[in-house]
Amino acid sequence: MEAEVKIISKDILSDNWYTLYKVTYDYKTRNGEWQTHTREAYDRGNGAVILLYNPASGKIILTSQFRLPSFINGNSSGMLIEACAGLLDANEPEECIRREAEEETGFRIHDVRKIFEAYMSPGSVTEILHFFVAEYNPAMKISDGGGLEHEQEEIEVLELPIDKAMAMIASGEIKDGKTIMLLQYVKLQGLL
Repeated sequence: MEAEVKIISKDILSDNWYTLYKVTYDYKTRNGEWQTHTREAYDRGNGAVILLYNPASGKIILTSQFRLPSFINGNSSGMLIEACAGLLDANEPEECIRREAEEETGFRIHDVRKIFEAYMSPGSVTEILHFFVAEYNPAMKISDGGGLEHEQEEIEVLELPIDKAMAMIASGEIKDGKTIMLLQYVKLQGLL
């Protein structure tokens, strides 16, 4: 069933980093009644995320970096452990994630496999995220990674055994949703 929606107005509240809209719209409920709603939606574009895994060693590659929203919401260090990710900008998802993997982790990956797409916070953010996995090995390492200085990225690259990463979910050391989804996928699919 498709929703019946009529946009009444769409105003820009902020266009600083990304775009925050205030949208007023009419929505037809299941019983046929029309209701007027007003919501805010944050449009930051779409993104891609990847988990690099090494079947020979049983290890995965994650990153750690400061995330202001997590700091504001009580993460006292502001640091989050995450799978490598980035915004698509004008690129295709696979092209984006290959570039991001190289910039952030230092690995030039070859066989990238898209596994699914998901909205991560559909109540307030427009972004759809494209999820990927790829094998890596030490021969693919071409740099230290760490992100791009002109993008103010300061990223630590972490190589961890998959079982340790899974334990870090249970202990609360890994709280990032996209990373948890990818780690669980790798385990459920028997990739490690």
